[in-house]
Amino acid sequence: MTVSGWFSDNFIEIFGAVTGILYVILEIRQNIWLWPVGIITSGIYIWVFFTGKLYADMSLQGYYLVISVLGWYWWVKGTRLRAQGSGQKGGKGDEETEGLRDEGTKRLRDEGTERLEVSRLKLNTGIALSVIFVLLFTVMWLVLDRLTDSPVPGWDSFITSLSIIATWMLARKIYEHWFLWIVVNAASVILFLTRGLYPTVLLYIVYCSMSFVGLRAWKRTIQER
Repeated sequence: MTVSGWFSDNFIEIFGAVTGILYVILEIRQNIWLWPVGIITSGIYIWVFFTGKLYADMSLQGYYLVISVLGWYWWVKGTRLRAQGSGQKGGKGDEETEGLRDEGTKRLRDEGTERLEVSRLKLNTGIALSVIFVLLFTVMWLVLDRLTDSPVPGWDSFITSLSIIATWMLARKIYEHWFLWIVVNAASVILFLTRGLYPTVLLYIVYCSMSFVGLRAWKRTIQER
């Protein structure tokens, strides 16, 4: 098979890999445009995973579509709430301070860089998410093992369940979600390699590397506050 023929046969998957890389770049930069790009990427990978018989991952992309809309809303709402709080008056010099804050808020909105404040995972939230992960993993594994022809029900269920948790944490801008992505991306490289999805393998290798970059970038955001 020629190179042009391979690109032609895998065009949709390659395009999804490109938009996926763009998604992570925007995620690292905390840019709100990551959400519409994520919607496009998810739509592409619904098809890719369906043809690869990775049904849990295919369903995960549907979840991504929903959480992308919610994440978009939460990030925008967070900015509006901060803008409202910064507009309160209290004393001498408030008009000048308010003007500077409004200018700063406008700049952030124009650049699309910071919507919600990055936060750390609380113990109670971590425990709740751990329980949810175990439940999701167990249910998915049973369903895939008994009701589908999935060749890798355990791997598929693990990656999908952990990705659901990580994406929710991203939508809430919780710093520790990057640790989950490192695990998810490393496991995905192995899984997709066994399924012959080579453009997606390359994508997840890039994802895994960029997860470490995101971990450091978001940590600096916390330290600079």
